[in-house]
Amino acid sequence: MSTAPQQHDGELIPRPEETPDALRAALAVVAPDRLDEMQADLNKAFAEASREDSITPVKAFLIQWATVVEIERHPERAREFHRAEYLVQIEDDDARFREHMTLITTTLREARAAVQG
Repeated sequence: MSTAPQQHDGELIPRPEETPDALRAALAVVAPDRLDEMQADLNKAFAEASREDSITPVKAFLIQWATVVEIERHPERAREFHRAEYLVQIEDDDARFREHMTLITTTLREARAAVQG
């Protein structure tokens, strides 16, 4: 039996539910180096929700991290996305900068649309 991650049509894992626990478990597989960042964002979202007496910060947290997981669970897409994130920081050519920014924004838009159904 193989110990390699199973792929589901190019996906490392199936899309998780939009709950903090499910997103944390998914992130532990696809981008474990971001778990501390996620926890800090969760703490901030709950503090803001309490302060504002609103669930809006928690909803925003769930959408943000579901989007991150959506990108990361597709290894090729994640690789291209992170490459573009790096390249926009060092690109001198305006046209190439715009290409990289377009890839970033398109990836984010598509991932967000996928998780928001």
